[in-house]
Amino acid sequence: MTDPKANIPDPRAVLRSLFDAAIAAAQPAVCLPPHLPPPPKGRTIVIGAGKASAAMALALEAHWLGPLEGLVVTRYGYQQPCQRIEIVQASHPVPDDAGLAASKRIADLVTGLKADDLVVALISGGGSSLLVAPGAGLTLADKQAVNSALLASGATIAEMNCVRRHLSSLKGGRLGALCHPAKLLTLLISDVPGDAPMDIASGPTVTDSTTCAEALDIIARYRIDVSAPVRALLESGQGETVKPGDARLKGSEVRMVAAPQIALEAAAQVARAAGLTPYILGDSLEGEARDVAKVLAGITRQVVLHNQPFAVPCVLLSGGETTVTIRDLRGTGRGGRNVEFLLALAVALGKLDGVYALAGDTDGVDGIEEIAGAVLTPDTIARAWAMGLNPRTYLDHNDAHSFFQALGDSVVTGPTLTNVNDFRAILVERHLSIK
Repeated sequence: MTDPKANIPDPRAVLRSLFDAAIAAAQPAVCLPPHLPPPPKGRTIVIGAGKASAAMALALEAHWLGPLEGLVVTRYGYQQPCQRIEIVQASHPVPDDAGLAASKRIADLVTGLKADDLVVALISGGGSSLLVAPGAGLTLADKQAVNSALLASGATIAEMNCVRRHLSSLKGGRLGALCHPAKLLTLLISDVPGDAPMDIASGPTVTDSTTCAEALDIIARYRIDVSAPVRALLESGQGETVKPGDARLKGSEVRMVAAPQIALEAAAQVARAAGLTPYILGDSLEGEARDVAKVLAGITRQVVLHNQPFAVPCVLLSGGETTVTIRDLRGTGRGGRNVEFLLALAVALGKLDGVYALAGDTDGVDGIEEIAGAVLTPDTIARAWAMGLNPRTYLDHNDAHSFFQALGDSVVTGPTLTNVNDFRAILVERHLSIK
C-alpha cells in the first residue's frame, strides 16, 4: 500500500529549481570577483579558454581597477559583450580552425612579457577542444580524429585529457611556461571529478605529472586508431609536458573559483526550503552512465520500499562526469551522457511510484545537443509505451535525447555561461509500504 510522506505540489518544478540554483552558484559574476589580485606595476594580460571563459572575462572587466587587455576563446554562442578583452568563438567538443587560430594568438600574446607583468588565465571546462594547438608534427586533422575517437571510447575525462595534453603545444603547462617571467594567476571553474587543475581544460597553465607512456597506454586500452605522426610524437617522448618543479611555473598561483560541490550545496539549500531533506552522494561520480544509473536506482528503490538509508521526502544529489561507450555503430543516436543516465535510470526503476529525477549538464549542452538534459517522472515508461516508444531500444541506440524530446521532457536552458559538470537529482516524495 502507499504511505504518503510528503506533499510536493510540483516535483518537476522543484527539480528544475535545484538545477537552476546549481547553475547560478557557479556564475562567474558571483564566484570570480573575490579572487582577483591588485593590479601589477606592468601590464595585465588576460587569456582564457572554456565554455565559461567569456563570462569570466566579463566579470573580471567589471571589477578590474587598472588597464588590461587580452583574448579568450569560448564555445560558439557563449560570447559576452566585453570591451577590453577580445572574445573569439570556436568549436566544441571537436576543435576547428577558429580555435587553432585563437590559440596561436593567445600564445603570441603572452610571449616576451616582463617580470612586472601579470597574466590572468581564465580556464574552464571545454578548453581542451577550444585551445587547440597540435604538437610537433601534428595537424588539426590529427587532433580532431583523436578527439572524436576518445569521445566515443568510454574513456574517463582524466584519461582523455592525459592524451590531449601530450598531443598539444600549449596544454600540460606549456602555455603557462610561455608566460614566464611574468606573474601568472590561473582562475579555474572545475568541470572534472576531483577538481584536479591538470584535468581542467587539460591544464594549459599548470604542471602535469602524467607521461607520454601513460597516454600510449590509454590509446592501447581503448583500441584507438591513431595516425603515424601521433604515435611517433608519443613514442619519442617529444610530447612530454611541463613537470612539477619546473622553474618557469614556480611562482604561479592557482585558485579554484567554482566547482561541482559548490553547485550541489546551493541545490541542497533550495531543496530544504522546498521541504525536502537533501543528501549529497558525491561530487565526482564516474563510470558508464548506465552503470551509475543502476547503482543509484538500487539506492532509490531502498528508499522507496524501506525508507532506508534515507527517510522520505528526500532528494539524492550527485555530480561528476559519467562516460558513454557508443554502442550504436550506425551513429544515429543523439547521445548525451546525462540523458543516457536518466533513461537507464527509468528502465532500472520500472513502474516504481513516487520517484522523479532530473539529469543535466550545467553548461546547457549534453553531448553535442543544445539541450541540457531531461526530467524523469513516475509515468515516463508508461507514457513512452503508450506512444509506441521502446525505452530499451532507445537506450541501445544511445538515443536518449530523441526519447525524452518525444515525451516533451527535455530540459533546455540555452548557454548557461558556466560549467561545473553534470548535475543529478532524484526526488523521492513517498514511501511505499509492502504489506
